[in-house]
This record gives sequence, structure tokens and C-alpha cells, in this order.
Amino acid sequence: MRVSVMQMNPGANKTENIAQARRLIEQAVEQDRPNIVSLPEVWDSLGGDRATRTANAEILPAKGSNEPGGEAYEFLRETARQAKVHVHGGSIIEQGPEKLFNTTVVFNPDGTELARYRKMHLFDIVAPDGTGYRESNSYGAGDEVVTYEADGVKVGCAICYDIRFPDLFWKLREQGAELIFLPSAFTLATGKDHWEALIRGRAIETQCWFAAPATWGKHLEGKGEPRFTYGHSMVVNPWGHLVAQVSDGIGWTTARIDQDLTAKVRRDMPVLEHRKRV
Repeated sequence: MRVSVMQMNPGANKTENIAQARRLIEQAVEQDRPNIVSLPEVWDSLGGDRATRTANAEILPAKGSNEPGGEAYEFLRETARQAKVHVHGGSIIEQGPEKLFNTTVVFNPDGTELARYRKMHLFDIVAPDGTGYRESNSYGAGDEVVTYEADGVKVGCAICYDIRFPDLFWKLREQGAELIFLPSAFTLATGKDHWEALIRGRAIETQCWFAAPATWGKHLEGKGEPRFTYGHSMVVNPWGHLVAQVSDGIGWTTARIDQDLTAKVRRDMPVLEHRKRV
């Protein structure tokens, strides 16, 4: 399997974000021929005020219904159909009954929805630069661990802040995951110190491949205040090696998921079998 991770610089204009995502995916598909492409966290709407986020949110069709969805949902589905690739849709803003959800949707090359995951861990922190984040003001938390299969590879779902909570990733490994996607909008203040270290650590612990598409650069919040995300989208192998990374700016990178390497790492160091729950 060949995996491409997109690095975007989205803002609050949903139409412009979709156009940016389309350009990147088209370029990656033409040049790198991936089996699965992936987008960052909230690539459809980053920044703006609560009213903008709510306006950009989409009511998702019932799982398995194959009914039409909103603009971002249909873009992901049509991209899968037209490019004949799996599309791991990063995350989009879902309109829930009371709050929004930060939600991954995944499509197979026929445009059938394979999986849906709502971000579990909400980002309620004060960053080292003093900037406050309170995701739970607008978003509800998911409660379901989600995996799916693509081209014979078992894939696990996570989003951004989830990376700091190892139990989720152990559960994904126990459910058979070989590859875990981590779409993110990691802040610059935390990303420069923790992004690569956390991903490599989780990869080593779980002996899974990690594919982490991320947002990069400046966007504006509701009152025009600037925020910055770290980027550095990457693919890490089960031994913890960084095998592909995007430079600063908009772009993508592609890596091959080697299941033989996964099997060797797990055979030589059977940590799942050795694990003691304490």
C-alpha cells in the first residue's frame, strides 16, 4: 500500500479549502499513484468564529445509507470514485444535535463510506505561548474506537490531541491495526517540541505505521487574532523511523506501507504478548 498525506493551510472559507484539497490530491495521485490519500484535521474549516464553524458544519447521512451529504462529505466521496483511491478524509466539522463533532469519514474507491470516527479527546489547554484553547465549548467527544480495512491493511483512526493518550492506540493495536492515521492541526507552540516525539513514541509502542497529515501556517480566529499550526506531516514506521515528511508550506508526501516489516518488528519484539495491565 502507498499512502499519501496532504499538508494544507486552510482557513474559514470552506469553498477555498475544498479547492486547495482538490489540487493537492490531484497532484499526489498523478505523481505518486497512492492507494490511499489523507487530509488533515478540520481541513474544511479552520479558524473563524463559532457562527462560521457552525455554518460550515455538515449533517452527515446515516451510516451505511449511501445518502447524499454536505459539500465536504461529497467532495471526499467523489474524489474516491474519480481517482479510484481510498480517501481517509482527515476530519470535517459534523453538526450534532447539541454540539459539533470533529469527525473522520473514510471512503473506498467505489465511494462507499467505510468508517466514521469522532475525536475522543478534546483540546482544552493553555499552550506554552499563553494561547488558550477550549475545544469542548463547541465540540462533543466521541466514544467509539474505530478501525477499517483498506487493500488488506487494517487501519485505525485517531485525531490530533488523541496522540497524548496511549490507551486508545493500544486498543487500536489490539483490534488488529497495522496503520494508524492521525490527522492534525497541531499548534506551533506544542508541535515544535512534541509532534514528532509523540508520533514516533506511539509507533514504537504499538508497532504500527503512523500517517499524520497536518495543517501548517497561519490562520485567523473569530476576532482576527492569528494562530499558527506546525505542519510537518509525516509517515513513521513501526520501528519509529521517520520515513517521509513534508517541509514547511503546502504539499504532500508518500510512503509505502511494508507489511513484511510490520510482521518482523512484531515477531522480534512481541510487546503485545508481553504486555501486563497494571
